[in-house]
Amino acid sequence: MKRYLIVVLLSLAAVLAQAGVGLTELPGLDGDGPVTVFYPSSAPDQPLQRGPYALQLAPGGAPMRGNGRLVVMSHGSGGAPWVHSDLAKKLVAAGFVVAFPEHLGDNFRSMSDAGPVSWRRRPQEVSRAIDAVLHDARFGPLVQPDRVGMYGMSAGGHTALSMAGGRWSPSALRQHCEKYLEEDFSSCVGLATQLRGNFLDGLKKAVAIRVIRYKLDDTAWYSHDEPRVRAVVAEVPYAVDFDLQSLAQPRVPLGIVQAGQDRWLIPRFHSGAVLQACMTCVLVADLPGAGHGSLMSPPPPREKLSGIAADLLADPPGFDRAQVPAAQASIVGFFRQNLLP
Repeated sequence: MKRYLIVVLLSLAAVLAQAGVGLTELPGLDGDGPVTVFYPSSAPDQPLQRGPYALQLAPGGAPMRGNGRLVVMSHGSGGAPWVHSDLAKKLVAAGFVVAFPEHLGDNFRSMSDAGPVSWRRRPQEVSRAIDAVLHDARFGPLVQPDRVGMYGMSAGGHTALSMAGGRWSPSALRQHCEKYLEEDFSSCVGLATQLRGNFLDGLKKAVAIRVIRYKLDDTAWYSHDEPRVRAVVAEVPYAVDFDLQSLAQPRVPLGIVQAGQDRWLIPRFHSGAVLQACMTCVLVADLPGAGHGSLMSPPPPREKLSGIAADLLADPPGFDRAQVPAAQASIVGFFRQNLLP
């Protein structure tokens, strides 16, 4: 029997290696944004342009059975599927179907609800993305409904921590920013402004605290229960507003990806704090020289980044992007280990 299973797995790997990566878009449920799906396909890849990204995919290609598992991916603030398409393709090559919900009010089209407004509904959007795939006549029969993986980066990492059983509160973010505003300024104010070490810094901090106290007066704790999700990876997650005790024993295997030179979400306040509190978490990938956006692949074109976004997302000097595929392979390995029998 063991030899038979090995032969079957090797045959599956050979078939998938010759197949393309299908691409389609499903309508979101209950007013959600669209869900982009990457999947094993019998159609060959071909050149495809999505905005500034030149990709190799098989749009509309016929789906084929992979390993029977679904992974939902949650993008960061202002994000889109394309900056994570290399990871999605690696997951598809391993047999996974991959679904990307477009988070309402916090995507490349609009960031009107970025922050806690979006964070409250993102986990529900992930759950409805699972529903959208399972209800689709093409993909529902190809995936097991109760063994789903979930990956998220940055604000998507916040979503991932919620899906792993963490609880968070806007008031916890307020308390963090009141205590560590200068040290963790970028995670408290986002892309609005930066401290420059000049006479304007005092005014910037005073205005930031007033806005933070006004907007983050909600003392409720938020969590989300999704029993179909059985393994989670949080990459450079936004985490300072979490009750870390709720992540001491995550309800599912939780992997963390850390970027040592992250200047937007400083590791000691975010990913590092989760790792310190969590007794069962796995450090799936640790890139000491990486910045916040270094694991985006393909990366945003440099000409599309400017100002604070360029400062916080661009690769730090000396970072070798040859490290990215190995980190992605580790993420794929984590899902294989925890989702496959």
